[in-house]
Amino acid sequence: MAKKLPAVDVVLVGFGWTGAMIGEELTAAGLRTVALERGGWRDTSTDFAVTFAQDELRYMWRGHLFQEPAHQTLTFRNDSSQTALPLRHLGSFLPASGVGGAGVHWNGQTWRFLPSDFVLRSHNEQRYGALSQDMTVQDWGVTYDELEPFYDKFEYLCGISGKAGNLRGARQDGGNPFEGPRARDFPNPPLEMAYGPTLFGQAARDTGHTPFPCPAANMSRAYTNPLGVMLAPCTYCGFCEKFGCGNNSKSSPQTTILPVLMRRDNFELRTESEVVRINMDSSGKRATGVTYVDTQGNEFEQPAEMVFLCAYILHNVHLLLLSGIGLPYDPRTGEGIVGRNYAYQVVSSVDVFLGDRILNPFVGAGALGVGIDDYNGDNFDHTGLGFIAGGYLACWNTNGRPIEYHPVPKDTPKWGSKFKKAMAENYLTTATISTHGAVMANRGNFLDLDPTYRDARGRPLLRMTFDFHDNEHRMSDYLTDRAVDIARAMKPREIHAKKRTGHYSVVPYQTTHNTGGAAMGSDPKTSFVNKYLQSWDVPNLFVTGSTVFPQNAGYNPTGTIGALTYFALDAIKKQYLKNPGPLVQL
Repeated sequence: MAKKLPAVDVVLVGFGWTGAMIGEELTAAGLRTVALERGGWRDTSTDFAVTFAQDELRYMWRGHLFQEPAHQTLTFRNDSSQTALPLRHLGSFLPASGVGGAGVHWNGQTWRFLPSDFVLRSHNEQRYGALSQDMTVQDWGVTYDELEPFYDKFEYLCGISGKAGNLRGARQDGGNPFEGPRARDFPNPPLEMAYGPTLFGQAARDTGHTPFPCPAANMSRAYTNPLGVMLAPCTYCGFCEKFGCGNNSKSSPQTTILPVLMRRDNFELRTESEVVRINMDSSGKRATGVTYVDTQGNEFEQPAEMVFLCAYILHNVHLLLLSGIGLPYDPRTGEGIVGRNYAYQVVSSVDVFLGDRILNPFVGAGALGVGIDDYNGDNFDHTGLGFIAGGYLACWNTNGRPIEYHPVPKDTPKWGSKFKKAMAENYLTTATISTHGAVMANRGNFLDLDPTYRDARGRPLLRMTFDFHDNEHRMSDYLTDRAVDIARAMKPREIHAKKRTGHYSVVPYQTTHNTGGAAMGSDPKTSFVNKYLQSWDVPNLFVTGSTVFPQNAGYNPTGTIGALTYFALDAIKKQYLKNPGPLVQL
């Protein structure tokens, strides 16, 4: 039987970006807050010291920062006609484990979604007509203009390095001309650009595009954020993605929030504490807290006035399903909410072998790159193309890590003397143009509980049913062809276009940008939470992170996750705490 603990005002399930943000804001408002994190403690000085942070074998290949499938995994299939099987190794995406979550091992690419992204269904139907019946895309229930101040707040928390392209409606030279209007420029100037992205930018400009330095949570200079936490300038070591930063140069919960939050008397963090159930009262309309288990198998009940799901998208949805909150989605009837509108990202690339220009790929940072947004969202006319949405194109100088990075021309042997020779000839002189595309929610893509496989505690595993559809393939092909156009303008010796073909596979790494399963919106029939991330059915339950995305845009999600969290917190502090109950009246 679970041991019942003293009640608190707030319990946070998971302690990554959103957990840290909510903890800081609500403890500052005077609320007693407890965070439950299933992983262990992680801190810059003790866990990411420069003496071992660049250990590629430990972090990249042995996944020191990631979830262990032996402890928690899921099953996968491409469609409902198949039998899902458990993932024994992480591949396509890399859920984190431990304090800071994926905010520790991310690259730092921090985008704002386009204004049209938030009204995706209504915007596209107005411009192009009715969408496919299999597309379950929807408007978000919140607009870019509502979120803009909170994008700004997150960017200044993180010290984002970049260049504005649209200040209060006025275009700014050197920035992204397609972005929504922003109230002020980035808190830090762009990173010093490497040669490969510079050549890409020149070629993009020559072919009629508008390149700009990509926004980065890697510091271009020393910075002190609004909480008084200091970050150091990036050293361009190239160990960002899948690594913790030992220099305090990459924004993470550890480098922006925890030095302040962990000192507060009304905050408590309990690590190695896995939440197994959200507890409800007899009415089923109010959460009373959560039940969690520690590493010794001891079970505890933590009562709370407010419950926030702050874990990774897959864990948030899994916990809702296991707790019996909300109607599970049924793809046959189209009814149900929880598990609906699961989406991902579709990526491709073009290797550009320059041959005679030294690029020094090892001089890198997680978001050091030049991009173009000409083919993102609805920034271009989709008439007759057979798809909606799009993505950005960019040339990144993220790393030249010796085990991971080995650019060789097409048809090069995978091993042996010819591989070594090609590697030596091309390591310093190859750039890659990446495409990063949206994925539209589809009737056949969803999350539910597996009927066969169970975890160590006897609970059904989460089951993922997902595949790319015609919209994603056509869009990705289009983006890849545009990348080829720019690659040719770089005057290379040769190029190798790697289009996204066939079914989605969970084996090769692609992105950790999983989204959906508890979508936000303005209609309880098609959304689990309202615009303030509050459950329609359980008003003291809030869901954060990309779990609430109705579909995925052509950008990395973290900036929008931050903006949505601060937007919700603003309403909670100004309205909910004074009068607990639904923040949106129907």
